[in-house]
Amino acid sequence: LLNSILESVGRIDYIHPVDIPNIDLYMDQVTTFMEEQLSSTKRYEDDKILTKTMINNYAKNNLLPPPNKKKYSKEHLLVLIFVYYFKNLLSIKDIEILLKPLTDKYFAVDSEFDMESISDLYEEVCSMEKSRIGELQDSIRKAYETAEHSFVCVDDEEREQLQKFAFICNLSFDVYVKKQLIEKMVDELPKPNKKK
Repeated sequence: LLNSILESVGRIDYIHPVDIPNIDLYMDQVTTFMEEQLSSTKRYEDDKILTKTMINNYAKNNLLPPPNKKKYSKEHLLVLIFVYYFKNLLSIKDIEILLKPLTDKYFAVDSEFDMESISDLYEEVCSMEKSRIGELQDSIRKAYETAEHSFVCVDDEEREQLQKFAFICNLSFDVYVKKQLIEKMVDELPKPNKKK
């Protein structure tokens, strides 16, 4: 179990900006691209990465700027990737608060923006995260070993089940604490102004 988990963590990668088309895409092309690029993150085969409804809701909830003539730019796709990962642990409102300063800066109608800026930001964040894989594997290994030393006075069959439960609880505690910290930091960010 541990080796399988560590191997899958070691294979974690991200969509590199150079892999994103430099031409604007229609909605169907966006969903197809995201499905192809993020299929390894699916839990079940029939799970959908992004649907048209999801993307429309993200635009409606100010997570994503509206498309230009029904086409989505490379910058739109980068923002969608951030949304895809954040939606697993943050509320839509929190994601809006977190992304709004970026979308305001890089999608402002009345200002020239450096088309590479959001790509550079995305690349920097993803490279930083990728560099932490070894550290993350060590943390998972330690959580597993801690769980393995629990429930030693219980029968073998029950012990294995309880140790697996302890391992899940140990990993969940990390997620819980980090989620609390993220929410606290988001709460301290300026709230986006609603346009009329």
